[in-house]
Amino acid sequence: MGENIFNQFIDTIVSRWPMVFDSLISHMWLTLISLGFAILIAVPLGILLTRHRNISDFIIGIASVFQTIPSLALLGFMIPFFGIGTKPAIIALTIYGLLPILRNTYTGIIGVDPGAKEAGTGMGMTSLQILFMVEIPLSLSIIMAGIRTATVLIIGVTTLASLVGAGGLGDLIFRGISSVNSGLILAGAVPAAILAIFFDFLLKLFEKKATPKGLR
Repeated sequence: MGENIFNQFIDTIVSRWPMVFDSLISHMWLTLISLGFAILIAVPLGILLTRHRNISDFIIGIASVFQTIPSLALLGFMIPFFGIGTKPAIIALTIYGLLPILRNTYTGIIGVDPGAKEAGTGMGMTSLQILFMVEIPLSLSIIMAGIRTATVLIIGVTTLASLVGAGGLGDLIFRGISSVNSGLILAGAVPAAILAIFFDFLLKLFEKKATPKGLR
């Protein structure tokens, strides 16, 4: 049984390679765009919350609420406002990527040793210099852990984006389900899993390169 499914998977990859490749590129594009927007929103917001801690629980709580909404429901909710296609998918995927990045950015920066910040102040650094030269480098591993979590999450949810006409590897999965074709399902699921592992590896490598040697 297992060998038969594996053969179906290989046959599907070989016979439908152009379709698989196009779906993979579409999936990757949706992931990168959504992740980029999530980072641009969540990292500055997380930094801002460290300066206004009295509202941090409220803002992070709102992001947590969005995270609890079923992905399919959130995608469906976007259709009346943004129609179908990539726009509602990117907005929904961006929302799903916010919480882990926001929470880790906030947690990482408030967890920086106060002594390190005081040393920076004693050296005459401005608050902006302390942020970029002390706080962010010391909390980078925690921030990157949030980004890596968001990346894997977005890649998984992107498989549902095909339901709103955004394309991606979900097209292969849902075609396989509708036709009871295990090979087609795997042709969508396996590349998605490989994509998640690949991006996680790249981000880990970036984290290592970006972290000063003395802090590794």
